[in-house]
Amino acid sequence: MADSILSKNGFVSPSRGSVTIGQIIDEVSGFIDEDPKSLYRLVIGTDSQVKRVNGVNEIDYVTALIIHRSGKGARYFWKKEKLSKAPVLREKIYSETVRSLEFAHEIVPEIRKVIPEKKYDFEIHIDVGPNGSTRDMIKEVVGMVVGNGFTAKTKPESWGASSVADKHT
Repeated sequence: MADSILSKNGFVSPSRGSVTIGQIIDEVSGFIDEDPKSLYRLVIGTDSQVKRVNGVNEIDYVTALIIHRSGKGARYFWKKEKLSKAPVLREKIYSETVRSLEFAHEIVPEIRKVIPEKKYDFEIHIDVGPNGSTRDMIKEVVGMVVGNGFTAKTKPESWGASSVADKHT
């Protein structure tokens, strides 16, 4: 990905429509300020879907940012990127993980300027699990995330990727 995710437009809030990174940060901050005593999780997850359009394979990558107030709801934002090349499964999972990591490295420092780390747990959700064809990749992609200093969650706990991002692929 040549361009920074933060420099691109295209994030969407289901309740507000198109939003800027500044608006996302304001929304996350405001959501936490509504109930400062609650526990929060800030989650980034990416999912992808290969589609055949007019005889050509293309892939949609969706990256989601979710602020979850434990037991009391959540807000989320998502961005879609289309590519014309459909990768093999291993490359697809790596690409999803790298997109989440790149976004985390860009947005987390911006969020930390406004919201202290102690107010939320940060997780990257990876769309791999112990069942199915991705089970052999768990250690590799979890290692990528942990090696970058973040907490990794896999199926069945990776709802940020497997449910929220998946909803928009």
